[in-house]
Amino acid sequence: MRMDDEPLRVALRVQQQAAELGFDWPDVAAVWGKLDEEWRELAEARHQSPQRCAEEWGDVLFTVVNLARHLGVEPVSALQAANTRFAVRFAAVEAAASTFPPVGDPGRLAAMEACWQQAKRDLKAG
Repeated sequence: MRMDDEPLRVALRVQQQAAELGFDWPDVAAVWGKLDEEWRELAEARHQSPQRCAEEWGDVLFTVVNLARHLGVEPVSALQAANTRFAVRFAAVEAAASTFPPVGDPGRLAAMEACWQQAKRDLKAG
């Protein structure tokens, strides 16, 4: 196995290989529990070194890929779709940027969020 391939795909492959040998979580609930644990460890690591944060962040990502696998979701495609949704929504925010209060104004973020939520509703409506 090439470990220099796309990291999400590598994580999925090594998890699939481990599962084929029976080294796997028994059910989705167990993976959720592991994700909760890793999330807490990341929260604690933020008070430590950047290296420790990076290690814990990697563990969170690895566990998220494992959760996706247990849910029957292809993680790379799901992330690509999320990136696309974000880009489309953010394009609406960018297009309306001239209507927002100036940068630094406390109302700017709220105006941007309202625009974001409208773009989200518009996309869901089709």
